[in-house]
Amino acid sequence: MLLSQTVLDSVTTLVVEEPRPGIALITLDRPKQLNALTFASFGELRRVVEALEAHAATRVIVVTGRGRGFCSGLDLGDAAKLADMSVNQMLAEQKTWADGIASLRLTSIPVIAAVNGPAAGAGFGLALAADIRLAARSARFNAAFVRIGLSGGDVGVSWMLPRIVGLARAAEIMLTGRPYDADESARIGLVNAVHDDDELLDAALDLATMIAGNSPLGMRLTKQVLQTNVDAPSLPAALELENRNQVLASRTEDMSEALAAFLERRVPRFNDR
Repeated sequence: MLLSQTVLDSVTTLVVEEPRPGIALITLDRPKQLNALTFASFGELRRVVEALEAHAATRVIVVTGRGRGFCSGLDLGDAAKLADMSVNQMLAEQKTWADGIASLRLTSIPVIAAVNGPAAGAGFGLALAADIRLAARSARFNAAFVRIGLSGGDVGVSWMLPRIVGLARAAEIMLTGRPYDADESARIGLVNAVHDDDELLDAALDLATMIAGNSPLGMRLTKQVLQTNVDAPSLPAALELENRNQVLASRTEDMSEALAAFLERRVPRFNDR
């Protein structure tokens, strides 16, 4: 079992499964609302990601939505409550919501977003928090916050988006709030690939399986070095972290096993040691 019964019992808006060994599939499960996130959903997401982080056998996380939408953003019923919150209450809640999305970015486990249908507002942020984004042809992305009188910067979007598509593209996306379809999103580098809707999840699981075929520590260190060195102040600083990681990985049993398997043309048997 990927998660303890205690964690499973605390989750009502998400479903967590293991469709393939080592791959956790998190499915947003409010299809009638296009998987809009309630206030509670953010905390549930964080608890699930933290529990998967503690589960050594979890190698890759895939996030998707049930039905015809990935995530349409904050539930409108909950959004209507924002104006009635005090500044202090709103700030505390905002931190909780942002931390829920950021948990996917900050986990050491590689994350793939399989975006089916709309990814708007907080759902857009959720897709950006993944390391890799695959889109169905029905996918639509937009920073919907500005369309309801809020800032375009929310749940980490203003930090993640420029690093993915560049500052000028990010400015257009965030200032207009207009939707970007799957093909345009691929053209500007927002998504890695576009698939037919009925092939999207299999494509995401195939990619996850490929990643899971590499050594566990190697994948964790690769995600770390990518996320850290995108903001490295200099090439020498980036090389310092790369050099450290390579030395650490070379000390593991898994590195010896990976090399032996490569030379013997067989599938490696990793033990994360």
